[in-house]
Formats: sequence, C-alpha cells, structure tokens
Amino acid sequence: MKQKVKNTIPVYDICSLSRGGSAQEDVIAEPFAPYLLKHPNLHFPHRHSFYHIVLFTEGAGFHTIDFERFAVSPGQIYFMVPGQVHSWSFEGGIDGYVINFPESFFQSFLADKHYLEQFRFFRGIAKDSVIQLPQKAFGEVADTIAKIVAETQTHGANGMDMLRARLLEVLITVSRENSMQTPHGAPQQNQLLLYNFRKLVDEYYAEKRLPKEYAAMLYITPNHLNALCNDLLGKAAGEVIRDRILLEAKRLLVNADNGIAEIAYQLNFTDNSHLTRFFKKHTGVSPEEFRRNLAGAVKNG
Repeated sequence: MKQKVKNTIPVYDICSLSRGGSAQEDVIAEPFAPYLLKHPNLHFPHRHSFYHIVLFTEGAGFHTIDFERFAVSPGQIYFMVPGQVHSWSFEGGIDGYVINFPESFFQSFLADKHYLEQFRFFRGIAKDSVIQLPQKAFGEVADTIAKIVAETQTHGANGMDMLRARLLEVLITVSRENSMQTPHGAPQQNQLLLYNFRKLVDEYYAEKRLPKEYAAMLYITPNHLNALCNDLLGKAAGEVIRDRILLEAKRLLVNADNGIAEIAYQLNFTDNSHLTRFFKKHTGVSPEEFRRNLAGAVKNG
C-alpha cells in the first residue's frame, strides 16, 4: 500500500479553536474580529477538519481558498468544506461573523446524510463558494447569524436543534439568492451528472487520468462526458481531471517537508521530472518556484 506524503499544513479542528466560550461546544459561532484576535496564526495557509463560513460586515484585503484569491468586501459570504486550504491577508478593521461546525453536525437532524452537498457553495469548488450578497439578503443573513451567535451563549432547551434550524435558514437563504444570480438553462440531470463526475474525480484523481474511465463509471460515453463538461464548464473532461491533480500538487507543495519526488510518487507520476514538466506546462512555473512564491506571499502578507 502506498504511503501518503507527510502533510504538515496545519489542520485545525473544532476543539483546537474552541476555548470554552460557547455553551454549545460542537459549533463555533462568534463575531469575526475577536475570533481573529484569538487565532492570529490563521492567516497562514491551513486546513480545517470542519465546515467553515464567514460573513464580512466590514473590512478589505483578500483571502484565498485552494490558491484562488478573492477580494474582501462587506456583504461577502464564503463557505469551505473540510480539507480545503485557506489563508487570508486583511487590511484595516475587519469584522463580521464566523461559523464552524463539524461534519457530524446535521447527522442526527436530517435523514439525508448528503443534504449539504445540494448547495453549490459546499461542493469544494472555490469560485462557487464566495458569494456577494445584495443588501436585502445581506441584512437577512446577518440577522440570522447574529441569532446563531446568541444561541451558542445560552443553555436553552433544544439549543442544538435551534442552531441547526437557524443555520439551515442561512444556507437556504444564500442558496436561493445565489440561484437568482446564476444563469439557468442546464437541465437538472446534467447538473447531477457533472456533480457525480467531480465527486469521482475527487476520489480517484491520483489513479484514473482518462475521461473514458470516469465515463464508464457514470454509464455514459466519453463523448457525452466531454460535451457535458464543455457545455457546463467551458472545458473538457480531461481538463477537470488535470485541474484536480494540479490542486492536490499545490496543496502538497505548501509543506516544505514534502520533497518533489515524494509528491510525484503520491500523485502517480513516473518521477519528479515528469511532475515538474506537467506542473510547469499548466501553471507557468516549476513546483519549486510555486513553493518559493507562496512562501514569499505569506511572508509579505
């Protein structure tokens, strides 16, 4: 069995970020400014083992999700799933709300264990997870999150269920607003097929590189899969697979202790030169340059 490359990106769980300030220890919900003061190291690249939501009410600067950079603005809300790499660099006063909750949070509450996956912003695609809310929706979401924060400080009856209900209200409100902003037209069946393809790629990207392998698992032809990806994403199925491999390579390169040869082995490249050629062809820089640039950005951030 192949041994995984050592992962030294800091991975934070709920317990490591909770300092006993909440009556509901399974969830963290609090104003963002004091959260930042308590956790100053979170501006460095790190991963979460939990779902993470931030609503900005004021501030500027930027944050990155899986190496995609997003400018901060009041009214913006972002969503992250466990495992994504995150960092931020803020300017001036920053505030808003943060909510962290574990994967198990809704298990006893909802019959469908995959319920959260229906929300586009919880599918692990960075560009789909950052949403600018219009004023009315922003006010509604901020009010509901403020109630969630207040609920975490009480010992009211059925407190966890109230948190779950209010959090679902936030998710559904944002999802409805986002669907109004997103162009329609693709049949639901095609959207589901694309979603299932991406889930398979997430699971098998290191061992299956060909679109025809995924098409077989989806019981469709390779041409159908390519047409689907081109129609909904503007890129071929092979590019979706390639992009996922590149993302994982970038995640592993965050760790200075991971040698290029180790990463190449983990991602099933024949050797480190093969990985280097692949990486440079599609990013414009070598793995070593990417690592140096990232270290410089963190230092200067």
